[in-house]
Amino acid sequence: MKTLQEISKEIAACKECQRNKSGLPVAGEGNPHARILFIGEAPGAQEAKTGRPFVGRSGKFLNKLLESIGSGREDVFITSPVKYFSGSRALTEKEIVHGKMHTLEQVEAIKPRIIVLLGSVAHKALVGNIKVTETHGTVVKNNSIIYFSTFHPAAALRFGFTREKIREDFKKLRVLIKKELN
Repeated sequence: MKTLQEISKEIAACKECQRNKSGLPVAGEGNPHARILFIGEAPGAQEAKTGRPFVGRSGKFLNKLLESIGSGREDVFITSPVKYFSGSRALTEKEIVHGKMHTLEQVEAIKPRIIVLLGSVAHKALVGNIKVTETHGTVVKNNSIIYFSTFHPAAALRFGFTREKIREDFKKLRVLIKKELN
């Protein structure tokens, strides 16, 4: 089994990950033994400059959401299927499928109990093409992992009605965490 450090080095050297993208690789960060793994979409411009996930406006909102469940970034691991900044264009199916390979290696290395899927790209990469608007706030168990569905923080910032829905989802997540991890 590969370590997170080995996977990060592979991502940094991966020509397929870099194809048509820019900036630093954003492999992910946080507790390497986290029981909760958050999976987003892809790095934005700020993330591509720093090499860290969720450092822009969406990251600030995610930090508040983490506080609402009694966690901080040091308690969880945060990553995304696509590890480089794609600019303003939409991600391709090929990019998501390729990134899934690295993300599954990270899941194997971390062995989280709960994976929080933040938005449609995370869903597409890990559980299939499912509409987040229909599945947010729900739980799917697969083997020993619990998948929790919610919106991406960027969507919550863009669309006011989604902001309240993601906050309610995180209330459900807090209950789930207490039930499954305590």
